[in-house]
Amino acid sequence: MATVTKAPAKKATPKASNDQAEQSNPAVSVQPILNQQKSAPAPLQRFGTVSQRLPIGLEENVRQESVDMLNLLLADTCSLRDMYKKHHWQVVGPTFYQLHLLYDKHYEEQDALIDQIAERIQILGGIAVAMAADIAETTSIPRPPRDREEAPIQVSRLLEAHQIILKNCHEFAKRAADSGDDGTNDLIVSNVMRTNELQVWFVSEHVVDSPLAQAE
Repeated sequence: MATVTKAPAKKATPKASNDQAEQSNPAVSVQPILNQQKSAPAPLQRFGTVSQRLPIGLEENVRQESVDMLNLLLADTCSLRDMYKKHHWQVVGPTFYQLHLLYDKHYEEQDALIDQIAERIQILGGIAVAMAADIAETTSIPRPPRDREEAPIQVSRLLEAHQIILKNCHEFAKRAADSGDDGTNDLIVSNVMRTNELQVWFVSEHVVDSPLAQAE
């Protein structure tokens, strides 16, 4: 009968402590890679160009014209929005409460328009103007002083800015329609134009020379 030889039993090795395990198999350290802008490659897209990425049925020259118009509207809308916030902070006088609330309401509405205009620019394959310095160079709305002004002066500045935007809206909407860019035409007419017209009505009524307590 064959003799079965047992293999020698393996020596049990002591379990490494938690500290030893961590040292032998350190966790991967996740760190952000900083300052990449200092050695950045060429940009993904140059400002002032339109890409061919989105097949939306419009020729490049049509999209480029619409992007140029919309960037001007965008810069002007940013300027008007910020003017509303400036006046919201600085308004003074008997109509303080009403104008304080109205200015902030109009600020929020202009802010919503900014996003709609910028998204349309991106849909067309363009790049939306974004930074404050670039907006200041692009806008056609006169820059107000840093000073605090009387409410009628604030209103007059706002109405001038609205009129600049609305004049451009009429021109740009027609050009977009003539070129077949119905989406841009719809945005300008349905959103930008109608919002600004409504705001003009609300703001302009504050400078009507009407008696407050007794009819003349």
